[in-house]
This record gives sequence, structure tokens and C-alpha cells, in this order.
Amino acid sequence: MWVITVHCKDQTTMFEFDTLREAKEVFENIKGIKYLSQVIYFNDANIASAV
Repeated sequence: MWVITVHCKDQTTMFEFDTLREAKEVFENIKGIKYLSQVIYFNDANIASAV
């Protein structure tokens, strides 16, 4: 899962995406201070074996 966290004025908003591609498309158009993060669940066998 990919998360965009946006800080704008006195508000913080988070958006969740299934793929990096989706997140990057939206990330480019968001205004404000923004962070793109990947959330990794270590109990997910598909991701844990790749790390």
C-alpha cells in the first residue's frame, strides 16, 4: 500500500493507493507539503519475502 500525506495550512490529509503508479499520478498534482510512503506489513508473505 502507498500513502500520500499532505500538510496544508492547519490540516493533514492522507490518501491510500494500491500501486505506486496510482500514487505517483496523484502526487504530482497535489499542492502543499506532501510525502509519499510505502506501508509494509511484515505479516504479508508476498512482501516480507521480497524485503
